[in-house]
Amino acid sequence: MIIKRRYGLSILFREILPPLVILTGWDCVVVILFQIFHQEWMEQPALPFSLMGSALAIFLGIRNNAAYARWWEARTLWGAITNNCRSFGRELESLLGGQPSLARAMAAYPYILKSSLSGNEPDSAIQGLLDADTYRFVFSCTNPANALLYRIGQKVRTLVEERHIDGAVHGTVDRILSDLANAQGGLERIRNTPLPVQYSLLPKVITHLFCILLPLSAVQTLGWITPLGSSIIGVLFQMLDRSGQNLQEPFKISPHSLPMLTMSRTIERDLLQPLGMEYHPLPQPRFGQMP
Repeated sequence: MIIKRRYGLSILFREILPPLVILTGWDCVVVILFQIFHQEWMEQPALPFSLMGSALAIFLGIRNNAAYARWWEARTLWGAITNNCRSFGRELESLLGGQPSLARAMAAYPYILKSSLSGNEPDSAIQGLLDADTYRFVFSCTNPANALLYRIGQKVRTLVEERHIDGAVHGTVDRILSDLANAQGGLERIRNTPLPVQYSLLPKVITHLFCILLPLSAVQTLGWITPLGSSIIGVLFQMLDRSGQNLQEPFKISPHSLPMLTMSRTIERDLLQPLGMEYHPLPQPRFGQMP
């Protein structure tokens, strides 16, 4: 996730640079054909393109709002994961007398969830947090994050039975695990349900089409400076389109995705530090980005 604005603008500009170069070259071709070879078919009225640009701006605004709502919901659910993991650690100490093995297992949960959502290999920190038996069980299941919650629930039940702890205490801890499962389900829903094609593909196609047709309506008025005026307008629409594309995939490894590694490290620190146990330090921002 980008945490410094100036880096965000530079990254966004680099992403739209290739189509910008192509469109600028097309603008130059249009100017040369019109000014030197006097191609009359290029004399297109400006009004239709103005209406098309207005409609495209509204369309991109609606799509970007939907993409940001998707990104923000994912961030909210990760906030619920963080809060419930902290609550679980506190309940272990205050209600169950402290259980370092369970605290470490819960510290591994956000790492496993992160790898499941992003589709990457499991983080190396997981092996140091789980015992060998739990590690084998978790990664033998189709949904490792859910399997870990299941195993933690089993261990809590065993602890309650061995120590004859009141059922109300067990219910309190179990509700935290249920809240974690609910938040995980919401994150998986976002991952498995992409934006409709009308929101993901059409804006890109229409934006490129508009940028191609734009110099045909501007060349009569702007003449030789058409590449400058057309490129500025094209950059604005390209940046709007790219912004929406970046936000609609909150788990994809990119500068614009959620800082899942940082949140996982934060949860691990908050669970293990009060117990005097070692934990992985928070990653340092690089080039204005938080991983």
